[in-house]
Amino acid sequence: MTSLHRLYLAGFDVFRPDAREHGLALQQLCRQHGFEGHYPTDPNPPPDLQGAALAQWILQSNLTAIRQADGVLANLNPFRGLEPDSGTAFEVGFAHALGKPVWAYVEDDRPLIERVPHQAGDDGRLFDAQGLQVEDFGLPLNLMLACSVRLVRGDAAACLQAMAAVRDARPDGTS
Repeated sequence: MTSLHRLYLAGFDVFRPDAREHGLALQQLCRQHGFEGHYPTDPNPPPDLQGAALAQWILQSNLTAIRQADGVLANLNPFRGLEPDSGTAFEVGFAHALGKPVWAYVEDDRPLIERVPHQAGDDGRLFDAQGLQVEDFGLPLNLMLACSVRLVRGDAAACLQAMAAVRDARPDGTS
């Protein structure tokens, strides 16, 4: 297992009005726990890029940052609905595919079945208002996310604290 030092900080936090300040605060939290955090707004794009070219630059910049990181710290709280941000889910999947450890946090870790309004169909399966089946594995997120990350209930600070505790408990410093 690799030692976690450099963390890519994934999450919809980049859309906050105070994104830069929030990123600096996350990076400070990382330092307090012995990690170095890379917030996706760290690099500044070339000033002449716009539209699709700017989007492509951001994608490549973030993929490079994930490749350079030892692991990912991801905010998987709901974004614009009941599910995590799709960009963050992509980043988690990309890091997982690269074999990088991913730690994530959610404020509400109740199973999906307790958070998604649903009703039972004639066959006993549970369906949401759109008529789509609500998975019932006792997990707080879609199984593809819940089973591919180390999930912590709480905020970034709680997740970093859990990461540091695991790291500090191992003689080789791995998380």
